[in-house]
Amino acid sequence: MILAIDIGNTNIDIGCIDNGAISRVFRASTNIAKTADECAADIKSILDFHDVNLSEIDGAIISCVVPPLTHVFKNAVKLLAGTDALIVGAGVKTGMNILIDDPAQLGGDMVATAVGALASYEPPMIVVDMGTATKMYVINRSGGFIGGMIAPGVSLSMNALAAGTSQLPRVPIEAPAKCISANTIDCMKSGAIFGTASMIDGMTARFENELGERAQIIATGGLAEAVYRHCRRDVTHDPHLALRGLGIIFDKNKRK
Repeated sequence: MILAIDIGNTNIDIGCIDNGAISRVFRASTNIAKTADECAADIKSILDFHDVNLSEIDGAIISCVVPPLTHVFKNAVKLLAGTDALIVGAGVKTGMNILIDDPAQLGGDMVATAVGALASYEPPMIVVDMGTATKMYVINRSGGFIGGMIAPGVSLSMNALAAGTSQLPRVPIEAPAKCISANTIDCMKSGAIFGTASMIDGMTARFENELGERAQIIATGGLAEAVYRHCRRDVTHDPHLALRGLGIIFDKNKRK
């Protein structure tokens, strides 16, 4: 069994991959202050709670967008399972052609998600990854990663709105009954959900105009569930693209 760990700014997704298939997925909060011992204890508690035997783990792979946590979790995995985790980064084989200005700038999470998408769907495609940031990126008809855009995520934007104003409160990330809302709370929800869905629709149209053809849209990330249904375009929701991609990358680098 392979342990795949995707460390984001807000949450950490942990997946158990058996023979290429994701069998179990767990989520924890990101805490930059924790030590390797604490992280190992947290992972062990989660796995024990879900009846996962540590002796089953014979490999691990990590993608991380929080640099101080990369080696913390690598050491945690070593303590936990006695294996050296593969870190997604420069020099790691992905099987994907990265066609941006500087491929080294591409985050490990985006690499894993794109690899997972390319293995599951036919390009051209637009991947919408909704976490702390909302990221949209394009894989062209030839399977090359050609770029995209990054915007503040839904929760980040709403937290900033509440923190930067005197009378606007924090609100749940959920859709109101109507787009034209008649009270402050629902107006904020409308902006968060319908506004983000409209951004996705609009950016998709712009991407396709530059591509010169239509592309399918795949939504993933922790906040995709709240938004994707409200897009005017057809969107496929796939919450485990990054973990699937990590499993594929592990196979390309470790399974000889």
